Amino acid sequence: MLAIEADALRRTYTSRTGWPRSRRTETEAVRGVTFEVAPGELFGLLGPNGAGKTTTIKMLNTLLLPTSGTARVFGHDVARDPVAVRRRIGYVFGGDRGLYDRLSALDNLRYFAELYGVGARDQKRRIAELLDLVGLVGREKERVEGYSRGMRQRLHIARGLLHHPDVLFLDEPSIGVDPVAARDLRRTVADLAAAGTTVLLTTHYMAEADELCDRIAVIAGGRVRALGTPGSLKSLVRERDVLEIEAYGVDAERLDRVRRVPGVRGVSAEDRGALQTVTVQTGRGASDLHGPVLAALDGVRIGRVTSREPSLEDAYIAIVEEATGKSGSTSGDVHGGVHGGVSEGVSA
Repeated sequence: MLAIEADALRRTYTSRTGWPRSRRTETEAVRGVTFEVAPGELFGLLGPNGAGKTTTIKMLNTLLLPTSGTARVFGHDVARDPVAVRRRIGYVFGGDRGLYDRLSALDNLRYFAELYGVGARDQKRRIAELLDLVGLVGREKERVEGYSRGMRQRLHIARGLLHHPDVLFLDEPSIGVDPVAARDLRRTVADLAAAGTTVLLTTHYMAEADELCDRIAVIAGGRVRALGTPGSLKSLVRERDVLEIEAYGVDAERLDRVRRVPGVRGVSAEDRGALQTVTVQTGRGASDLHGPVLAALDGVRIGRVTSREPSLEDAYIAIVEEATGKSGSTSGDVHGGVHGGVSEGVSA
């Protein structure tokens, strides 16, 4: 039996705008998402903000009803049998919500153990196990208000595991966490999967997904655009080289100029304080494009320029840009190209 089955899931939000004659508008957040997760698998769900990741998770964990389509958790339909689904899942989300700051970690876990229906005789043993698992032994009697972001996130994971869930949903658990705490979180998540817990993880950190996930689905525009192992996704861009350029003051117009350079297959820019990192994907061995790319950035102060092999992040950017048409492609859906090539032979 599969741990998670999502079949043509759709979710449409309806709102009314305008006065005095209001107008009804519909927004389709999820547009036919389909995937399967095997028991014990660590499955990643990646996508830009607004892609439909959190909406998909909320449908799978019964917080939202699908507009159409079906979803099951260990055979239980999320719409027809939500109570049975909730008994088998845990949900951990990023941020500071979901804990009581004026209570200690121990009292938080005791409180949620009561809500989850953990028996009184089992609570002490279970809480001790989880405090050890998430590395909070010795700090459990301190108030949560004095905890760091990383410690809070580890306590969130302990809370989500109190009732021995078969499936754990982790929605951006490492958001805002420092690198050391993020490493500890990754180790905890990997240990959970190794112990047999099925984990569905959303994250914006590509290195995290590459390190942890058995398989990954990339969502953009409410649709699954690619599905496969981290290695199979990276193989999509194995025939490319990546040029990284440190720059100051790059605007949208200059990025468009770079995109129009013949031979350029993808462009993205990331702000790092005053510095920007412009990532340009080109065909393999296209070192002769370096001059035209730098010429397209004329008028911008340039720092270090380096070439490297493509990473999962580069594959992700290529998939999302092709799906949204930002890479110069006229197609808004790549199921016939990227998705078809990745999913073949690697789906559960």
